[in-house]
Amino acid sequence: MIETPERRSGAEMRAIRALAPYMWPKGQLEMRVRVAIAVVLLVAAKVATVAVPAVFGKAVDALEADATGAAIAVPVSLLVGYGLLRVGQQAFAELRDFVFAKVGQRAIRSIALRVFKHLHALALRFHMDRQTGGLSRAIERGIKGIDFLMRFMLFSILPTLVEIGLVCGILWSLFGFIFSAITFVTVVIYIIFTLSFTEWRLKYRRAMNDSDSEANTKAIDSLLNFETVKYFGNEEHEAQRYDVSMERYEKAAVKSLTTLSILNVGQGLIMALGMTILLVLSGFQVADGVMTIGAFTAVNLYMMQLFQPLNFLGFVYREIKQSLVDMEQMFGLLEENREVEDEPDAKPLIARDGVVRFEHVSFRYDPRRSVLKDVSFEVPAGNTVAIVGASGAGKSTISRLLFRFYDVEAGAITIDGQDIRAVTQASLRAAIGIVPQDTVLFNDSVFYNIQYGRPAASPAEVEEAARLAQVHDFVMSLPDGYNTRVGERGLKLSGGEKQRVAIARTILKSPKILLFDEATSALDTHTEREIQAALELVSADRTALVIAHRLSTVVNADEIIVLDDGTIIERGRHDDLLAQDGAYAELWRRQQAAALREEETAADLADGVFIPAPAK
Repeated sequence: MIETPERRSGAEMRAIRALAPYMWPKGQLEMRVRVAIAVVLLVAAKVATVAVPAVFGKAVDALEADATGAAIAVPVSLLVGYGLLRVGQQAFAELRDFVFAKVGQRAIRSIALRVFKHLHALALRFHMDRQTGGLSRAIERGIKGIDFLMRFMLFSILPTLVEIGLVCGILWSLFGFIFSAITFVTVVIYIIFTLSFTEWRLKYRRAMNDSDSEANTKAIDSLLNFETVKYFGNEEHEAQRYDVSMERYEKAAVKSLTTLSILNVGQGLIMALGMTILLVLSGFQVADGVMTIGAFTAVNLYMMQLFQPLNFLGFVYREIKQSLVDMEQMFGLLEENREVEDEPDAKPLIARDGVVRFEHVSFRYDPRRSVLKDVSFEVPAGNTVAIVGASGAGKSTISRLLFRFYDVEAGAITIDGQDIRAVTQASLRAAIGIVPQDTVLFNDSVFYNIQYGRPAASPAEVEEAARLAQVHDFVMSLPDGYNTRVGERGLKLSGGEKQRVAIARTILKSPKILLFDEATSALDTHTEREIQAALELVSADRTALVIAHRLSTVVNADEIIVLDDGTIIERGRHDDLLAQDGAYAELWRRQQAAALREEETAADLADGVFIPAPAK
């Protein structure tokens, strides 16, 4: 989509509107009081600021006019007043920041938490399409953008605009319209030049951000797949991909810095021209006796005070514009459709027996391709039903639909007669425990990863779950026991060890329904048998749905369902399906033959027999 100035302006306004409620938070009296006090202090600081040049000018005139003892008291009091105003100017500003700090940080915390919760509420489809590196960068920049916007726009840009109006009014009332007009025109030219030039430069900043996000995404993706990079010796390839993005960033950054120098020179010329014209005019009026030396000094101070904050206008404007863009990206995440949401009248699932039923379920990830077609089956309470079939048959989709990561297109899924679309997602997922094929652990301790099944569980309950999963002895053999950190995604543990931790986690959750999604397909035969024994122990007296690749793991299932291209083609017990001599029987023979070859190969290797490579 092409980004036009109108579209950018609309996005910026949406970001401001989204932020506004957090600046005057509903139902938070303390925050509102803090905002009101900060505004009062802001006004006090600006009054002190505009009064400084006038008081200093009067002090200069008083010192010049008379040096008698009677007159000395006047400039001293004015100079003391000048000093107090200078102190008050800074003190009011610091007090304003002190009072407002909690409001700003509370807003950042509230927005960040809202975005974080929303991301977890989005459907799996969103997270499968989104790149984690770019997503985390968008949130990070959005939070920084909010902080910058509140500090500079509220307490820098807006007060400076108010100050410009006050100074022009004071100059008009004290020295006449011409002084006010020159000041106003100079400031307007300065602002127009700064904003237009900065707007032109923003394209380089956007290019920098795009390249930064791209480089960050590539870096995170590469580091997460560290082992794969090493397996294929592609370190240099990854470095080149990263460097391509960094090269784009470098080019954009160089253009941004060089054009900044041009901006600064232009601002300096306009500022110097305006001040020179005013000082020359003031000088002639002093020579004519129309203006005093103190007034001449006051005019100079007013201009210097005005241009000091304006000197940063280009930087502040650019950063505010970028902050609004960053905020819009983050707030845009909140506008992402959740796809799967609780109904307004959704009630908690009441899982009494744990009967799972798929009723004429159809589903597609892509409108052009059906994944499940009119699938119907039931898992009675306490029974084990296995779903088998070739890769791509739709087995794992069944687990995702049961957890309601997606909603079915047609048909219904019920648990104990309750349509899962009519109950809360939290209660649905609390009733189901899963041991997936690819167990991903958090980069924390073994204890934390097991306790994740039920965060409120006691250490004794965690250890009991570990014993049932047959992982307690292994954990105790580790140097740090349950405090051992498992590494990124659990990479410090073997596949079997990770699966046992996953089983312990599920035991601790104590769900009514268990789902094993190819939980042993990636393990060796010996480890598979050990894990299978643990799974059978866990699933005793529970409703279990087993999605399996290896048929040897489901021979004892109460019913086996064979899927092919999203359709159920066979169903029955193991012996019955073998007797039918259909697709299941063929798959069983192939797997048994492959298992026999593996055992013979392992025996030959153990005996030291050399096995030549097959002829090509």
